[in-house]
Amino acid sequence: MLFVVVAVTNKITKTKIMKKIALLLTSAFLLNASFAQKTVIVGGAEMYPTKNIVENAVNSKDHTTLVAAVKAAGLVETLSSKGPFTVFAPTNAAFDKLPAGTVGTLVKPENKTTLTSILTYHVVAGKFTAKDVLKAIKDGNGTASLTTVQGGVLKASLEGKKVVLTDAKGGKSYVTIADVNQSNGVIHVIDTVVMP
Repeated sequence: MLFVVVAVTNKITKTKIMKKIALLLTSAFLLNASFAQKTVIVGGAEMYPTKNIVENAVNSKDHTTLVAAVKAAGLVETLSSKGPFTVFAPTNAAFDKLPAGTVGTLVKPENKTTLTSILTYHVVAGKFTAKDVLKAIKDGNGTASLTTVQGGVLKASLEGKKVVLTDAKGGKSYVTIADVNQSNGVIHVIDTVVMP
């Protein structure tokens, strides 16, 4: 009789354990899914990791100039493609730092080649998170060379805890929001337009 009670108790215990394991696995899955779907607010809008670079950028009120420039350069299809891409995305305020009339001139059809060169200088093939960039800086003894889609190089380094990009002309731009994940890469918001 004792054997039957122990067997029944073991069966109940096994069932309870299996239910607890199933509950833990379900909780872990849901928790992981919530992290995977984490959004970042940029320009007053949520940036969804399930949307591509262009689908998210068009919703940021801080990136209307960039979006207009991407459209004028004919890069919408490229930046909507599978990628992955790392985009250093200048804000409207970054474009406002350029000399008066520069943006208006660049978006004219006759300047499409120059505009495309500038915009693709902000894009690196592959997905480089902030962690990846910091590792590259460390591995490079304080400086990482990032080859852009344009063919030029951006130098990434640290000033205190801030990542700074130095362009081909010696201009500096700081990353203000990192790791805005996209379905086809990642965006890092920057405060100054970098120039090839």
